[in-house]
Amino acid sequence: MLLTLSGVLSPTDLEEARSLIGTLGWRDGAETAGGTARAVKRNQQADLTSRTGAQLRQLLKPKLERHPVIRAAAQPRQFSKLIISRTGEGGGYGHHVDNPFMGAGESRLRTDFSFTLFLSDPDTYDGGELEIELAGMTQSVKLPAGDLVLYPSTTLHRVAPVSDGARLACVGWIESSVPDAAVREILFDLENLRSSLAGRLDLQSPEMLVLSKSISNLTRRFGQS
Repeated sequence: MLLTLSGVLSPTDLEEARSLIGTLGWRDGAETAGGTARAVKRNQQADLTSRTGAQLRQLLKPKLERHPVIRAAAQPRQFSKLIISRTGEGGGYGHHVDNPFMGAGESRLRTDFSFTLFLSDPDTYDGGELEIELAGMTQSVKLPAGDLVLYPSTTLHRVAPVSDGARLACVGWIESSVPDAAVREILFDLENLRSSLAGRLDLQSPEMLVLSKSISNLTRRFGQS
């Protein structure tokens, strides 16, 4: 399942995020990559350990964790720490697959979904498309600032080389409370159906009650607490 979501950040959110990012320090992104990915990763990552970094996380985290489509599609159990990446001229991130587990201790999670929240306007840099290998095709994604793409962490993907300008993005991962991808897709379809019917049927109608019961029981059967 690959989804693109518009307006995850408002123009005001974007302005604040960019202002905070402008004061952050940067380090080589290859420092945090796995063995295979390290060889093809040419970008920088922001140091978010400062007070400004904490402010930025506090701005972005609720926008992601509370987004209704992300919640319906991913059934999140846990979000990773956020990463802010900057890919300048000559940079990029070659084909790789994300590590199956990230973090340590209580923050360790299984990577079921990856996401990229675009922070740069697409006309401010050339190249830098996120290219995701799906069955029989390559999906190229370069979205307006404030938009997000959510996709399976199991896929091969890359960030195409940037030939001019700089690409800013927030990236992260989600562990789903429903490990089975096929079941997640069924639940997402049912959630969309419930949302569509809610405008036409009373929430206490027999149809809505049965639909809600089915969603709850499927989640109970296949989910993890």
